[in-house]
Amino acid sequence: MFLVSRRPGARPSARPAGLLAAGLVAVLLAGLVAACGSGSGGSPTAAPLTPLRVGLGYIPSVQFAQFYLADQAGYYRAAGLDVTFENKIDPDLITLVGQGAVDIGIADGTSLIPAASQGIPVRYVATIYADFPSIVFAKASSGVTGAADLKGRKLGIPGRYGSSWIMLQALLASVGLTPADLEIVEFPDYGQGVAVREGVVDVATGFVNNEPVQLELSGEKVVVLTVDAITPLPGPGLITSAETLNGPKKAALRAFVAATLRAMKEIAADPAKGLDAAVAVVPELGKDRATQLAVLNATIDAWQSPYTDANGWGAIDEGAWAESIAFMSGLPDSPVAKPVTVDQLVSRELLP
Repeated sequence: MFLVSRRPGARPSARPAGLLAAGLVAVLLAGLVAACGSGSGGSPTAAPLTPLRVGLGYIPSVQFAQFYLADQAGYYRAAGLDVTFENKIDPDLITLVGQGAVDIGIADGTSLIPAASQGIPVRYVATIYADFPSIVFAKASSGVTGAADLKGRKLGIPGRYGSSWIMLQALLASVGLTPADLEIVEFPDYGQGVAVREGVVDVATGFVNNEPVQLELSGEKVVVLTVDAITPLPGPGLITSAETLNGPKKAALRAFVAATLRAMKEIAADPAKGLDAAVAVVPELGKDRATQLAVLNATIDAWQSPYTDANGWGAIDEGAWAESIAFMSGLPDSPVAKPVTVDQLVSRELLP
């Protein structure tokens, strides 16, 4: 019931009480409509977008197609996000994410474990590469068919550091070998793929979606050795800082993860869609679409594993993380400065 005041002595309005109430409701509704308008035109005001700085690998490439597609297709914007991509090398990106200067990025799990052991407050929140992408490869004609065949071989590697070095030690340890059982040749300029092709070395470390793909496209049959069934090292995934994860952007981060996983699934169903998105960002990739599509197909394969098939895209295998921490902590020159636990490294809070 509305109470209507009037001046003392004034005559009551002849308008019926029902019309008075209806008129007041109309005024209230008009006010609500005006409040929803913007400017003189009265058009609806869109909710402000949440800015997110997203760190990707150092060189823009088809390997980041899912991020490009989610951006170009409007998935991020529809989720209320204003995304800005930044390209950084892995160590720099982890530091920037830990400081909160970059909101979310992609980084290798084997880089994250040492960083967290040094006090950098980072969390791995979604798996991108379900299979570890660092591998050892050789020409099929080399006679290498397994890890035991690496004994006495000349192996090319960028250096004795990083994910390739950790992967190599895990692979060798599975057959009772160490790097001392090989002749290690360092290629700081990452030219070990060419060295294999030209016979300078017998085998080399590389990435499953890079050097072996290039070698096969040249007509050479390739053997690829992986560690997934030996020591399930965590591949690159999405990372954020502990502070950002628990801060006001948490909902935005969750929306970013969901939109990115959506784009990954779409690209897996139609790789050409991912290639087109990458070419839109890096036009020179379009000069050799066949090669780029082969790289993308190998990348898509690495996004999936029996674990993600069973638990969903982006799922984090905490058991694999525990094995990786134990293995890396036990290396002769361990990069793990202080003990860390899975709970200090991994969070499932942002997964769908």
